[in-house]
Amino acid sequence: MVIMMKLNAPQADVEKVKEKILTENCKAHLITGNFKIAIGVTGQTNKLSEEEFLTMDSVEDVVRVSKPYKLVSREMKAQDTIINIDDSPIGGQELTIIAGPCSVESRQQLFDIAGELKEMGIKYFRAGAYKPRSSPYSFQGLKEKGLEYLADVRKELGMLIVTEAKDTTTLPLISECSDIIQIGARNMQNFSLLEEVGKLSNPVLLKRGLAATIEDLLMSAEYILSEGNYNVILCERGIRTFETMTRNTLDLNAVPMIKKNSHLPIFVDPSHGIGIADKVPPMALAAVAAGADGLIIEVHNHPDKALSDGFQSLTPKNFKILLDKLSQLAPIVNKKMGNYVSIN
Repeated sequence: MVIMMKLNAPQADVEKVKEKILTENCKAHLITGNFKIAIGVTGQTNKLSEEEFLTMDSVEDVVRVSKPYKLVSREMKAQDTIINIDDSPIGGQELTIIAGPCSVESRQQLFDIAGELKEMGIKYFRAGAYKPRSSPYSFQGLKEKGLEYLADVRKELGMLIVTEAKDTTTLPLISECSDIIQIGARNMQNFSLLEEVGKLSNPVLLKRGLAATIEDLLMSAEYILSEGNYNVILCERGIRTFETMTRNTLDLNAVPMIKKNSHLPIFVDPSHGIGIADKVPPMALAAVAAGADGLIIEVHNHPDKALSDGFQSLTPKNFKILLDKLSQLAPIVNKKMGNYVSIN
């Protein structure tokens, strides 16, 4: 259920509606749009009557949300959600690029890559300190030491950090040093972890699971929003199909479908989606053409020596070439590239 109120509704009127929702043992979620105030109601809403809210001051309409996902739906909020982080907005007209190595390997490695990316105008730096891997014998990350190195990059280079949380135990440490917490594909339906990041203020980058439907992804996002964290970024990163020539099948159908059904920003990770370095650029361009709000690109200065995912990582030089192509494409799809520094 969504209770629509006038944008200029007195705070007292808004509080009365929220109090009534709470007395009915439901949760109230305040979402301010461009034209109206929406209060999403979750819980046993079937017991609530529309008429009792329609008679309250400043209430204009009460709408039943038909979809199983409520808070993430366009019925809840018609306008696109824009997440503001340190004057670097995500969503809307901005095309955001998150780049960096798959994993933290050493302090020198991080600073070498981050330094080059910063010179190109990249604000968001990604690398995994904790690496949940398919094999227990694969490199698992530098863990706490990796977080220290990421904190150093943030402090000394002023970059915003994106890193993955793999469980609730390490989540407090990760939330302290990250500007965006990534929930990886294997954890998309780790509901305990979703609930815990929902209680934090950090924006959350939620990746689609290996065999998850679009609705599954939206329902997982609903877990996070239902706990009070409305700053969620969805991410298409490829799904597992019968195809064996690529690492995954990058489902770009998901981008316009999510745009139609949800107000949340949607990113694409072509590095994991196709898993072949020289095929990442065309899929990145295709993702932007499809309407993506941002990209996650794996970049490594020595891909052949990378401890994880080197085969899908671009060198800084090739990443620069891709950025130049993206800067030409962005205006065509009504996007802006922010602080990107052209190679021309």
